[in-house]
Amino acid sequence: MKNMLIASLALALSVVAFNACKNDHSKHKAQTTEAAAPGTKYICPMNCEKGKTYDQPGTCPVCNMNLEPVKAETEANKAEYFTAFTANPPQLEAGKAGMLSFTPKIKGNESAPVPLDLVHEKKMHLILVSDDLSWFDHIHPEFSASGSYDIKVLASGENFTNGRGHNETRFEAGGKYWAFTDYKPTGGLNQVNKTELTVAGAPARTVAYTQPKMTTTVDGFTLTMEAGHGGGGFTTGSQQHIPVTIKQGGKPVDPATFENYLGEKAHLVLVEVASKEFVHTHPSAEGGKLDIHTTFAKPGTYRGWLQFQTGGKVHTADFVVQVTEGQATSGGHEGHSGH
Repeated sequence: MKNMLIASLALALSVVAFNACKNDHSKHKAQTTEAAAPGTKYICPMNCEKGKTYDQPGTCPVCNMNLEPVKAETEANKAEYFTAFTANPPQLEAGKAGMLSFTPKIKGNESAPVPLDLVHEKKMHLILVSDDLSWFDHIHPEFSASGSYDIKVLASGENFTNGRGHNETRFEAGGKYWAFTDYKPTGGLNQVNKTELTVAGAPARTVAYTQPKMTTTVDGFTLTMEAGHGGGGFTTGSQQHIPVTIKQGGKPVDPATFENYLGEKAHLVLVEVASKEFVHTHPSAEGGKLDIHTTFAKPGTYRGWLQFQTGGKVHTADFVVQVTEGQATSGGHEGHSGH
């Protein structure tokens, strides 16, 4: 009996230890346990702050991912990258088929191939928005033999092959659009390049975003952002903590039950209306809510799209947040320059 009791106690302790370890490693805030050499510098793997480094490990104040030790300088991470863009036909037209091609290149060595790493399960993430930010699409171009990453533009009425979010999009209205290509060259730092697109045809009615939108409903889910510290709104210059509550049919939903979407429980993209300042962050599921930690580099009105997945379907909840000028703080991971 005594031996059985000891064995049962040991098994229970091992289960607790395993679950604690598993839960700890599932969070962005988990710190690396690898010993680092004295003087090691740390950087965001998404390069949110354009090469800014830190003296201590931690999490990025913009995207909430773990900082990584800076690798030895190589030609790849010294290079200046840009994205070459072509369209076929050269003048895209609303409602008509076409092709978008994006090719990462090195300034001054444009003929060199630029291999890309997998980041969040894809080699390239493409965020498309209309100029007024009333329209949004998050898709993933496919690599072609020519070295470009391509998106098929569907004609009006043409069905998406695999549903939205893959390598197809559609422009129903003419006007100005913006494409944000997000990728990581092998051996280099993550890049976000912005490209302006013009689509011919009748434009959609322009939408002006002047008021906050902190609660939104999509596919039966109601999501509510808390309005900053004590309801005082959001400011630049310091990390913002933004809990998001989720309900379905009036009952709370724990985002820990969501399926992983691109390796995360949720993704949040924010774009400022006037400057097109771009922020990409990864909320974590904590305490029955989605917990957003990010820092805004510039004040303004930001349109946001929070994406999560249940039952194999990706849901996109839209928000509008207003950010005022704050005071930059010193120390820690505050006072940064944005994604």
